[in-house]
Amino acid sequence: MKKILVIQQKMIGDVLLSSILCEWIKKHVPESEVHYCIHANTLPVVQNNPFIDQVVLFNPKKQKNKKAFWKFLKQIRREHYDTVIDAYGKTESNLIAWSSRAPKRISYKKWYSRFFYTETVTRKPIVYTNAGNALEDRLRLVVPEDAIAENILKPKIYLTESERQEAKKRLVSDGIDGNKPLIMIGILGSAQNKSLPHKTMAQLIDATIAQTHGQLIFNFIPSQKEEVLQIYKLIDHSKKSHVFLGTYGKGLREFLGLLSHCSMLIGNEGGAVNMAKALNIPTFTVFSPWIHKKAWNLFEDGKHHVAVHLSDFEPERYQNASMKVFKKQSDTLYQKLTFNRIQPYLKKFISGILKS
Repeated sequence: MKKILVIQQKMIGDVLLSSILCEWIKKHVPESEVHYCIHANTLPVVQNNPFIDQVVLFNPKKQKNKKAFWKFLKQIRREHYDTVIDAYGKTESNLIAWSSRAPKRISYKKWYSRFFYTETVTRKPIVYTNAGNALEDRLRLVVPEDAIAENILKPKIYLTESERQEAKKRLVSDGIDGNKPLIMIGILGSAQNKSLPHKTMAQLIDATIAQTHGQLIFNFIPSQKEEVLQIYKLIDHSKKSHVFLGTYGKGLREFLGLLSHCSMLIGNEGGAVNMAKALNIPTFTVFSPWIHKKAWNLFEDGKHHVAVHLSDFEPERYQNASMKVFKKQSDTLYQKLTFNRIQPYLKKFISGILKS
């Protein structure tokens, strides 16, 4: 039996996306034992995944503690992996892969890659499907270029029936009517430069309520509550009764349970969008002006999954442009991504979902 380690550190969206590698391996190397090395805080999105035999949890603090990190590397070496696939490709995963002493170590090509890996592949801007550049680049680690389109897999989150039932009980106890649309709002991105201006977000919320007469719950963490309240204050007073501020997941699995009962998710690009897609929940995503839409607009089809980006309105601005420069100008560029530009796309999306 082959023992294979897949490495994907850092963000929830990345960990969820790279889980397709575990699924691909299990389907094409059925006798393999697949381990998945991830940051501890991202575990909830891969719990119960039938294609992962063992999760190897990495605590980022270990990277700063040389003794603890060295102990972790020795633990990896003792596993005697046959193959290591590093989908992260940065310092900590370089060292994990190299320390494994696996006969086959695969990652992305960088100037220093040959010191750590036996095989490297090049990320490419070419996309063959609507799965998105980020997903297709993952597949390049395991399949040849001409086989990418036929090997597309969708990331999936596996909730238990009891988790869904607990979430349903919570919604009922909070006064949410199961016969009306329930909409999750990705009210904030993972950083200020990945979040719509407060006024624009409030306008989108008002428009969503006006069109759906639905019930809205927000996705946020406790440390963001003050900023969320600032946006809430900007919502039209007559529409605030549609917002259930007290209904939110206290943990990631609880959030996923609530999300699984939603009719759609609307909001800033980020991990919540990817989680919604992994639960087959329709999504409307607003991308930050400095994030590559082509990389992360997974499975955009113009109906169930719709995404807008400043480049959709000002394509000339993005010709031969540097996203690093745009990152520094994010506040200014967000002002150009106005409600009037976004609203027609949002209206069409909502109309399509309500009819389906």
